[in-house]
Amino acid sequence: MKSKTTNKVNTVTRREFLKSSVVTSAAFAVPMIVRSSVFGANAPSNRITIGSIGLGSQGTGNMKGFKGKSGSQVVAVCDVDASHREKARQIAGLDEKSSYNDFRDLIARDDIDAVVVGTPDHWHVPVSIAAVKAGKDVYCEKPLTLTIGGGRALADAVKRYGRVLQTGSQQRSGSEFRKACELVRNGRIGKLHTIKVGIPGNNRKCPPTWEAEPVPEGFDYDMWLGPAPWEPYIEQRCHYQFRFVLDYSGGQMTNWGAHYLDIAQWGNGADDTGPVEIEGKGDFPESGLFTTSKKADITYTYANGVKLLLKTGGGNTRFEGSEGWVFVTRGKIDAEPKSVLKEKIGPDEINLYNSRDHKQNFLDCIKSRKDPIASAEIGHRSSTVCHLGNIAMLLDRKLKWDPKKERFINDRAANSMITRSMRAPWKL
Repeated sequence: MKSKTTNKVNTVTRREFLKSSVVTSAAFAVPMIVRSSVFGANAPSNRITIGSIGLGSQGTGNMKGFKGKSGSQVVAVCDVDASHREKARQIAGLDEKSSYNDFRDLIARDDIDAVVVGTPDHWHVPVSIAAVKAGKDVYCEKPLTLTIGGGRALADAVKRYGRVLQTGSQQRSGSEFRKACELVRNGRIGKLHTIKVGIPGNNRKCPPTWEAEPVPEGFDYDMWLGPAPWEPYIEQRCHYQFRFVLDYSGGQMTNWGAHYLDIAQWGNGADDTGPVEIEGKGDFPESGLFTTSKKADITYTYANGVKLLLKTGGGNTRFEGSEGWVFVTRGKIDAEPKSVLKEKIGPDEINLYNSRDHKQNFLDCIKSRKDPIASAEIGHRSSTVCHLGNIAMLLDRKLKWDPKKERFINDRAANSMITRSMRAPWKL
């Protein structure tokens, strides 16, 4: 018999979320596939072996992308949902021994060069840290992190263990985005003073009340929750909708902000830093399952004086300078004056990292051991901008941020939100 469950009993509201302040390890082994590193760069069997972890729509799309590359071979799949896992296994053409429920079993295999992480956001850091500790390179979906502290831990781990990590913010490999940022960085619109970012609003309706449901057969719900607080199962909590529950994600601020704020960071030359002041207004549900803000209106101020204005609506980044502007979205770039679009960037000017294929760039960097276009540090810094916006909206006041120390200035409540506690037995 189903038990009636209301938001007041089992859902974390914005108010409750503010009262608390979330990731793991590795183990196990098997099949007989040899890592590319065993053969050397010129070996005939030099394909990079990949394990794909998290196989919802985005994760499966990533797996298909790497399966289609001549330089890589998908050799294992992992998901806590047996139906996702089986579908992916068949697409990859693998036997059942290469299909896993627990990511630690996949990571423990010594014949895997790299993992592709497509889990819900609250698992990104734990899985990625476990992977780099096990000697794997990582392609991790955006947003790279659930918390600022988790991002710093991951970026440091990637550096400490000498691994390659590509954040899945693939707009960096889009020619229109690189061109827009190069025009801005080289002064084609004069002195940059304002960046405007638009992100989509919520695309799922929040259930006003809900009932706990039986966990479907083949779905390891406890493992799905992992380091997140325990909550009763309901279908709308999981898979795509996790994005709208603060325990697992940050709403459209992190879902789309991780794309368009990432481009703002790139164009502002802020890949190793961030804003120094943040102020924002949100619109949080008073009840129901979802707890992320439905709308956002945030102002960021950078040390160089640039203002970054983010609002809900659209999906784009617009740079405004003293002599014009540049607007960019997927598949489109515009500017005023129009003539700047025809200008070439000279060899002695700022030429930004040129990647024409995000996944291929990752594979190339596995071989070269160079940083990819969206490295762990870049992914962490761009995710941080998203998290700062959410924290400002949750606290509903102006915040001052030290991007070097990665701490709020004289603000205990805000600093308590840099990290979160994790449900046992999970830890970083």
